[in-house]
Amino acid sequence: MPTRTVLVVSSGDEVYRRYCLEQVAAAYRIVLVSGTPPTWQDQLVADWEAADMSDPDAVVTAGQALAARHDVAGVLTWDEYQLVPTARLVRLLELPGSDPGAMRACRDKGRTRALLYEHGVGSAASIRTSSMMEALLAAESIGYPVVLKPASNAGSLGVLRVDDSTELPDAYAFSRAGTQGIGSESDEVLVEEYLDGPEVSVECVTHRGITAAVAVTRKTVGFDPFFEEIAHAVDARDPLLSEIAPVATAAVRALGISTGIQHVELRLTDRGPRIIEVNGRIGGDLIGRLVLLANGLDLPQIAADLACGIAPDLTPTRAEAAAIRLLYPDMAGTIARRSIDASFVQTTEWVQEVRWLRDAGDRAVLPPIGDVDTARVGHIVITAPTAGIAQQRIARALDHVAIEVVPRTEPERSPSPAR
Repeated sequence: MPTRTVLVVSSGDEVYRRYCLEQVAAAYRIVLVSGTPPTWQDQLVADWEAADMSDPDAVVTAGQALAARHDVAGVLTWDEYQLVPTARLVRLLELPGSDPGAMRACRDKGRTRALLYEHGVGSAASIRTSSMMEALLAAESIGYPVVLKPASNAGSLGVLRVDDSTELPDAYAFSRAGTQGIGSESDEVLVEEYLDGPEVSVECVTHRGITAAVAVTRKTVGFDPFFEEIAHAVDARDPLLSEIAPVATAAVRALGISTGIQHVELRLTDRGPRIIEVNGRIGGDLIGRLVLLANGLDLPQIAADLACGIAPDLTPTRAEAAAIRLLYPDMAGTIARRSIDASFVQTTEWVQEVRWLRDAGDRAVLPPIGDVDTARVGHIVITAPTAGIAQQRIARALDHVAIEVVPRTEPERSPSPAR
């Protein structure tokens, strides 16, 4: 039985974060700060404390209450919106972890850009704006195409490319609406240089200020001009990792991060790798699980080790590839049917998981009106010897998937422009 206790701030959603809690629970006793009573988490946690997760002070107070009842050895989160409260709690409890200022720099994408520029790390030109006119002037200064994004959010909410000035007013309203999401800490919109090229992420591990890049994730982005991530693949032998690791680790160092897991997103441009953003947590969309399947490194358990001040073992134990395909319908509407051939799944050893997120009768709302919560219907996780074979296997699996949608007769409402 685990004897060392870690405090987890927000377990996240069951679909994409259950594996994190399970893998930590395999080695540690968990106490949890949560906005609602545990349900699926119940068998994985020893105690919990309720908090309004939108109130940072309440989160910190709940964590302190748990620490008063238990001998907490470390505190961690994989919830983007709890990075700063968790860092504050770490400091109050005098436990290992990054400074709250470093986590604020991750959350504030404008501050990220400034620090990267200051430290000579390749990034994108970026200007903060608080009005449509400021955004128009910023875009003219940078030059089209540009990207508009909320200064503080996640999951590509409110992010889109703008190709000319005629598109900017509607784009600004869309991006400004994205600043109003739960957990957003700013209503500013960044206007940024568009970075053209394949998108990847580097999964990093930082202990006592030393960062190791342990995996590279190749991404597929869809719904142009939006940046919806629809697939990820990790290959333990990917030669790209050694090429771009120095840029990713330099970005982590520039933001002052001293401890934890980082999900560093980049674009591979014709001028070299350029940082999109630095996330001070395990990547979403089951990326941590893909890493485990590909190279054997258990990122959630490593995160718990780091939170307790323990130097993790980063020796790979596998040399394979793993991929996830996130399933979207071809059009918005009401889902009539979604299925995958059961015999194919049962007889195919490389299919690791098929998960449906929406049922027949549910509405599917695609970007720009919808987001990941309304558009995704399910996902497939597969393994393979190499990345190339992984892509072939994903294509084979998709041949066995059926998603039928009845289109709506009236248009969906667009998001209301922010005031």
